[in-house]
Amino acid sequence: MNALMENVSVLWDRLLALFSSYNIITDTLDIAFVAFLVFSAIKMLKETRGIQIVKGLVIVAIIYAIISLLNMQASTYLFKTILRDFILVLIILFTPEIRHALETMGRSRFAFLNFFGAQQGDALYERKKRAVLEICKACRDMSDKKIGALIIFERNTMLGDIINTGTVVDAKVSRELINALFFPNSALHDGGVVIRDGRVVAAGCILPLTDNNSLSSELGTRHRASLGISEKSDAVAVVVSEETGKISIACGGELERGVSDGILMERLMDYILPDNANKEKKSFFSVLLTNVKEKFKK
Repeated sequence: MNALMENVSVLWDRLLALFSSYNIITDTLDIAFVAFLVFSAIKMLKETRGIQIVKGLVIVAIIYAIISLLNMQASTYLFKTILRDFILVLIILFTPEIRHALETMGRSRFAFLNFFGAQQGDALYERKKRAVLEICKACRDMSDKKIGALIIFERNTMLGDIINTGTVVDAKVSRELINALFFPNSALHDGGVVIRDGRVVAAGCILPLTDNNSLSSELGTRHRASLGISEKSDAVAVVVSEETGKISIACGGELERGVSDGILMERLMDYILPDNANKEKKSFFSVLLTNVKEKFKK
């Protein structure tokens, strides 16, 4: 009983010492930041194959605890040797997840970090808007003729490695050009076309395929490539099915299939020109409201 009371007393003294040195501002922020990092890591891993690696590491930790408890010296020495550079092992195992997390941070809305952002202004907006309109027209043409197509809109994540796999075009977007690039049996019709800042940068580009094995068997290589690039970047991919002529949009690892011309236009305007599109909508409604008020005054 005396030993128990002494242990309780020691524990109480440690708790008092801990709380006496607790800084309500910095320590609370520290705990909140660590909790946020852990929560973000768990959320990110749940959406990738990294969660399976975590399960494997938990099993390894349980095995290591058991052999340490049983004092199995040879097995303990083997595990210590393997896990000596544990941090380096974790970095190697979770390289794709770490890269994805850093890319996500880079795409966040920190304006003061936008050192390498694309040019802005009315000219860029008009060029992007014209590109969206021309591509919507071309997709409608190809959909009617059941010509397969894969068009990638680059956003914040630079797609230089994807562009390097294709043929540089660097041309103004037009309905005729897009139709020509995807014309059957042409040299560049099998790959993807990358659009950057309202211009056709490259054609015939090779894209990464999605790792999602639960997709429908109806989806071909173009659809899987569109999902793959949208999973690994913030790019928006437009796909025209060669078999059915249906138009699909991939963004953020999600595929919206069988969209109409109007929905395609709406989605691309929201994805490619979100801020300016909202401004135009607000401007339209303000003008409409002004006209209504003037009619009532009369």
